[in-house]
Amino acid sequence: MSTTAKHKVIFDTDPGVDDAMALYFALAHPDIDVVGITTTFGNVHVEQATINALYLTRIAGRNIPVAQGVPVPFAKAPGMPPDFIHGADGLGNLNSRIEVGGKAEVESAAEFIVKMARQHPGEITLVAVGPLGNLGLALKMEPQLPKLLKQVVLMAGTVDEPGNVSPVAEANVWNDPDAADLVFTAGWDLTMVGLDVTHRVVLPSSFFAALAEKHKHVAMDTLSHAVNFYANFYQSIRPDLGHACYGHDVLAFVWLVAPQIFETSSGRVRVAKEGIGNGQTMMAKLPIPYPQAGWEASKPETRVCMKVDAEACKQLIDTTLASSWLQAPLAQ
Repeated sequence: MSTTAKHKVIFDTDPGVDDAMALYFALAHPDIDVVGITTTFGNVHVEQATINALYLTRIAGRNIPVAQGVPVPFAKAPGMPPDFIHGADGLGNLNSRIEVGGKAEVESAAEFIVKMARQHPGEITLVAVGPLGNLGLALKMEPQLPKLLKQVVLMAGTVDEPGNVSPVAEANVWNDPDAADLVFTAGWDLTMVGLDVTHRVVLPSSFFAALAEKHKHVAMDTLSHAVNFYANFYQSIRPDLGHACYGHDVLAFVWLVAPQIFETSSGRVRVAKEGIGNGQTMMAKLPIPYPQAGWEASKPETRVCMKVDAEACKQLIDTTLASSWLQAPLAQ
């Protein structure tokens, strides 16, 4: 039994296979209390993201508020979801879904974030693992949001590791670089968990198959099915990994509960919003008074995860998801 005070979390997400991993890790971990979910476009259209968030929580026996968020980037022309990576439904093209009902909140994602931050000042951690439009919009609605939230953890960006949608850009930042730059310069307690560490944690499909066999529950069967589809994609581009995938989004929650297994650096992070470097996250690593505007000492710093103990990370994910956390699916 954990004696640690629980992290009260709003999960901003675009589920998505690795988002589903992250959600289930958060629901399973005794030190995390998911008080709300906000959805965005990204891996799927925002409407499908909302459907998936409701479905994944309710088949796991949880009734958590879900607020639908932004459907398109702030300024960049919207693209199409990568159905070849996550499936047209975001969960590996499920053969069927059980009826569990549920519907989204009336208020928008940004409104929900602002409301919860005002009601619980200094208590809410916002974990965001998709494009950052909901956070950007919430900032515009409530400029004091960085002081109202306890902290923000992003699965976003990359510093040294090559990008996954261009040689320099990570997908969440690339999808909405204008929102991302706004978020990186807002001034909250901000941690970036990017490809520098998520590409170190490779999870075989057999890892999730074993969890599904242990639990014999629709939620873990759903996750195992989705991971199989996801691993098929990775096998097509990285056959050296085997039938496996990167952990990506789940590492944002691993950081939250086990920061000691990471090594971090701090520096100002900015985002390229145009041109061939669109979506690149650039970190000022040296205390140099750069003449180019945008790197002034007044700009806030971001804590960036640069290294991770991959085996400790995988062990924590396994132990957490293998625990007795699942409940009977909710009735419609």
